[in-house]
Amino acid sequence: MPAIGYVQRQQDGSFNGKLQTLSVSTDIQLAPNRGKVGEQPDYKVRAGSVDIGGGWIRTGEVSGREYVRLTIAHPELFGGRPLYANLGRAAGQDDDDAYAIIWNPGD
Repeated sequence: MPAIGYVQRQQDGSFNGKLQTLSVSTDIQLAPNRGKVGEQPDYKVRAGSVDIGGGWIRTGEVSGREYVRLTIAHPELFGGRPLYANLGRAAGQDDDDAYAIIWNPGD
């Protein structure tokens, strides 16, 4: 599955980086949703000051490891269709705080 962005985990638990596809290139931030209630996302996804989605902490069925399931949607970025991705450790990185946004094209 292709990486469509890379982010760096910050000390406050947020992630900052870049989302990049053939038609989109924007800075992105995943900020912890500290006021989460019920099924609200664990993270708010923003491009600049615009909310473009959410992230939910999930646990892998096989690995048992946590990851973040992302749903990103904005008419100017992706038309009317949401983009689904996972936030996981970036392959080949020695930096424990380096993460990749991995697109799920089958969704």
